[in-house]
Amino acid sequence: MGAYIVLFVDSTMNMFWLLVSMLFYHGLCISTSNTSVNVSTIPSVVKVGAIFSFNSSVGKVAKVAIEAAIKDVNDDHTILNRTKLKLAEQDSKLDNEFLGIVEALRFMENETVAIIGPQRSVMAHIISHIANELRVPLLSFAATDPTLNSLQFPYFVRTTQSDLFKMAAVAEIVAYYEWRDVIAIYIDDDHGRNGIAALGDMLAEKRCKISYKAPMSPDLGRVEITNALVKVALMESRIIILHIYDSSGVEVLDAARDMQMMRSGYVWIATDWLSTLLDTDSSLNSSVIDSIQGVLTLRMYTPETNLKKKLVSRWSNLTAAGNTDNGPFGLNTYGLYAYDTVWLLAHALDTFFSQGKNISFSTDKGLSDFSEGNLRFNAMSVFDEGLALLQNILNVSMSGVTGQVKFTPDGNLIHPSYEVINVIGTGSRTIGYWSNSSGLSVVPPDKLKAPASGSSSIQPSLFDVIWPGQTTQKPRGWELSSNGRQLRVGVPIRVSYREFVSRVEGSDMFGGYCIDVFNAAKDALPYPVPYKFVPFGDGHTNPINQDLLHRITTGEFDAVVGDITITTNRTKMVDFTQPYIESGLVVVAPVWKLNSSAWAFLRPFTPLMWCVTGISFLLVGVVVWILERRTNDEFRGPPRKQFVTIIWFSFSTLFFSHRERISSTLGRLVLIIWLFVVLILNSSYIASLTSILTVEQLSSPVKGIESLISSNDPIGYLRGSFAENYLTQELNVHKNRLVPLNSPNEYEKALRDGPRKGGVAAVIDERAYMELFLSTRCEFGIVGQEFTKMGWGFAFPRDSPLAIDMSTAILKLSENGGLQRIHDKWLTGSACSSEGAKQDVDRLPLKSFWGLFLLCGSAFFLALLLYLIKMVRQYMRHSDGSSSKKSFFSFVKEKEEDADKMQEEAGKNGAKRRRNDQRVSNGRVHEDGNLEGPNNRGVYAGYEA
Repeated sequence: MGAYIVLFVDSTMNMFWLLVSMLFYHGLCISTSNTSVNVSTIPSVVKVGAIFSFNSSVGKVAKVAIEAAIKDVNDDHTILNRTKLKLAEQDSKLDNEFLGIVEALRFMENETVAIIGPQRSVMAHIISHIANELRVPLLSFAATDPTLNSLQFPYFVRTTQSDLFKMAAVAEIVAYYEWRDVIAIYIDDDHGRNGIAALGDMLAEKRCKISYKAPMSPDLGRVEITNALVKVALMESRIIILHIYDSSGVEVLDAARDMQMMRSGYVWIATDWLSTLLDTDSSLNSSVIDSIQGVLTLRMYTPETNLKKKLVSRWSNLTAAGNTDNGPFGLNTYGLYAYDTVWLLAHALDTFFSQGKNISFSTDKGLSDFSEGNLRFNAMSVFDEGLALLQNILNVSMSGVTGQVKFTPDGNLIHPSYEVINVIGTGSRTIGYWSNSSGLSVVPPDKLKAPASGSSSIQPSLFDVIWPGQTTQKPRGWELSSNGRQLRVGVPIRVSYREFVSRVEGSDMFGGYCIDVFNAAKDALPYPVPYKFVPFGDGHTNPINQDLLHRITTGEFDAVVGDITITTNRTKMVDFTQPYIESGLVVVAPVWKLNSSAWAFLRPFTPLMWCVTGISFLLVGVVVWILERRTNDEFRGPPRKQFVTIIWFSFSTLFFSHRERISSTLGRLVLIIWLFVVLILNSSYIASLTSILTVEQLSSPVKGIESLISSNDPIGYLRGSFAENYLTQELNVHKNRLVPLNSPNEYEKALRDGPRKGGVAAVIDERAYMELFLSTRCEFGIVGQEFTKMGWGFAFPRDSPLAIDMSTAILKLSENGGLQRIHDKWLTGSACSSEGAKQDVDRLPLKSFWGLFLLCGSAFFLALLLYLIKMVRQYMRHSDGSSSKKSFFSFVKEKEEDADKMQEEAGKNGAKRRRNDQRVSNGRVHEDGNLEGPNNRGVYAGYEA
């Protein structure tokens, strides 16, 4: 036998377990020489096996539930017709997994069509290989390892909820309470490792993580538990996930209580092993009750169906003294799933037989080579229709004591959901529910209404929890390491701008604006933070902040305090707090004051603006002259007089002092609009001129970052600052133009020298530095606008909870004025600082007034057009009624009254001619006006009269 074992070890692990199991199976079972195929029609009895531990909290409940389900199925004539289920049970013995497998395989000496079990995932992994080989479906009501659903084990069917959903519920709880790091304590076997792996994946989706894993041996003792908990206590996280078996879970919690790890500040979340223990044994001793106070645990949720109520009402009789070996005990959820597993198999068999399928077994020809010896491997039988039965199992849809029983395409039960339970006193309280579809809620999943289409999802919610330590205040979730080590805070030793960070000579003490902000924020925390400052730098040059932050990633520093700018690249290395000061990049260049001059009054407008304004004045005079000259004597006269009138009228409107009377409607319309334009221009001019003459004006050859980049002048920056990378990578400034400078004195010298003497045209640095630099150097100033929006923050390791609490403390300081008081203490305002040369900003360009000029011009054009139409009409009437023809321009030049008189006289003369023509028709007229003929005297006399 030893030789065979060595041979199997050299083979693959899967074949090892398969062949070892076969070896013991054939060594313990009764051999048979029947190798022919056994065929039957619908049998009267179908053999079913069951593997679980009879003495465990899950197993003893499952035993009663399975036996009750077998009886109920056999008594129900609506299913399986006259076929009865015959159950063969084997105790898997939790204290010895290997011997448990051997005992469990004994029932397979008979023709078994399905196996219910096993209870634990470790054994399920092994027996699944045998199920694959024998084509016997394996229905487990308690093996929750999510990896058992893999394609490696096609004949494994989980009839309970997977740990995948259990860990999703745990991750949802962690995210709900805004915790980020958790510690996982688990048994180091397939069940524990794979469950915690699933938890890590689920936490990652919530942007949380497992910061420490504490695996324990399956045969753990008190010493091992204590050693593991000592390491856990040294971690910062106080959120502990306990994924373990009920047989050792209580021992872990009891050891944690003895180590003061069940006090206020700790959070213990036990997976469903604790709820199973509470449901099964309601008479736990006081020591166990004290150890589990405030613990959160999960329980698989099953709706209150009539079938469940009937089973619950029968349970006390099923577990009454004399009916079981373990005495009365409660019904847990695994018992409910075990009960449904039997009914699931019965429905699958019923469909199997209705399809005309037969139960038949045959020998495995592949094992014929192992026929020699006493082990009789060739006697093993394979379930020929095992695949058909498996498909029927996966296609079952029924109502059971756990609710709707149906499988998803990936082999999990539909509608996974859990109760969230808080252990309080001698009992427990449900504080909410979790389901795969709706998340956390205080309403049971089966009673929760789905949100309306288009509406937002249901907000997660839980009832209040009584945490360890008998407190209702939500634990922070972490504490500083309790190993006695102080927080190592790196501080740069600056040689310039010591107002921000400075080291007290001869000591490790630091002062400055940044240090005071850090201390104030630390004092605002609700807990003490022991720390010590660790200097960084040689004291001769400013240290490079990137190197300082890198020390956090290597673990040399636990935090960094100083003038550290928050940039995108740096956030990939460390976590920053809320910025405590805004400090973007600015341009500093030489500036000089613009003194007032005799021509200062011309500065409010640009040259183009002056030209357009002057032309507009002349244009309005011409338009009004055109509109008024024919009706208004003040606009008539010799050409010289008319020209002077136009000039005078145009510019007198600037002061609203024109004396000429405007009589025409169109002229008045034009003048009203123009006076409105003049009002706006006048007001703007006065305001700008007042600003120029009263506010100090600075000028600089550099107008801002745009003009600096477009030139080829050298640019200075602080050595080691992020400004170098920003200028070269973001603004595409050639590196040859950049001049590194080390101190404010070098800034001053380089700016004074200028590009012609080997200096720089401007210096680019952060505003906080430049305000201090300019406080004593008035010949320089900030030109243009701040072209980046950044700030300074304190740096901590990635995912450090202290960064979040420090950010909250900084916000409180900002709200209560603490930050401003510290700022006023160290950083005083500067009268020399300037926002740049303002001559370009104060001068008023044409684009600010083009709308007014457009409005005025439109009025001019419309008035002239209407006037032209009027003149054309009058000219046409004049031409029709007058014998003397005048040109249009001559007509327009005439005064309108003269034209009207001439037209009237022309009309009278025309009438007189018509009368004379009539007389001519009656007689000849003498030169003296008398008519010939004897009868004309009366007429003549009348005519004379």
